[in-house]
Amino acid sequence: MYLDPAIDGFARYLAAERGFSANTVRAYGTDLSGLASFAESRGVQDVHGLSLELLRDWLWTGTEAGLARATIARRSASARGFTAWLAREGVLPNDPAVRLRSPKPGRTLPRVINRSQMHELLDRLERAAHAGEPAAIRDLAVIELLYASALRVSELVDLDVPDVDLERLTVRVTGKGDKQRVVPFGVPAQTAIVRYLRTARPALATGPTGPDGTPARAARPTSALFLGSQQQRLGVRAVYRTVADLLGGMPGTGPSGPHALRHTAATHLLDGGADLRAVQEMLGHASLGTTQIYTHVSAERLQQSYQLAHPRA
Repeated sequence: MYLDPAIDGFARYLAAERGFSANTVRAYGTDLSGLASFAESRGVQDVHGLSLELLRDWLWTGTEAGLARATIARRSASARGFTAWLAREGVLPNDPAVRLRSPKPGRTLPRVINRSQMHELLDRLERAAHAGEPAAIRDLAVIELLYASALRVSELVDLDVPDVDLERLTVRVTGKGDKQRVVPFGVPAQTAIVRYLRTARPALATGPTGPDGTPARAARPTSALFLGSQQQRLGVRAVYRTVADLLGGMPGTGPSGPHALRHTAATHLLDGGADLRAVQEMLGHASLGTTQIYTHVSAERLQQSYQLAHPRA
């Protein structure tokens, strides 16, 4: 079996039988497409040409190219999952990646925005929305909801209007593994979403108006909660750009994407006394160990404050 159709079959297996999200399946596909290209450069086009040596060379080449340890670890996991599936399906007589090892990715503490910075950021968005520009009103609702509910950006852009319960202040989210959960949000997010639904979303659904004030084109029917400039569902990249622009000038190190708001919300919840398991449920983490990274963040911040404030530090 050639590598490309085998990779397609593995992707279908991940989506249909393992229930992986589209983003996760796409990530596996990207890694394995890279493996297929590397294998072809070594004269291997068939899955039977996969060997432990070839896989090790592929990872080594990535390391020499300066890829992060986390990326190498992810590539290794993708290759192991792929070859294990090929062996289970009987395509290969044995699994060539059983002894494939990769460097453990160092767990770095996520970027956390402090409370005053978050207030400043939201005040800036509120001032922009006050001018009445539909995109600015939408961006305020997007950021309020991201921070209020600690959603993944993929979960946010997949929301439909019926998923939001404005009376109960909850949102129904479909997360990783197609698992659903109900997540709360606060009154400021509710206010921003109501304002967006009443004023900005109808304008974004119809697009720009003509010289006579009528919409240039008919509204496209869509259930998507957040809309982009083309009358379609807001995309992940657009949210990334918005958040990166907002965080770009702020003090602090680490990634400036939407995940920083998820990290920030989780840390602020724990700082405020929230139960760790409640935060785990809110974030949609399968393992409590994943959520515990935020306790490390809080502990580090406490240590920093102690060093600065205590006379005997």
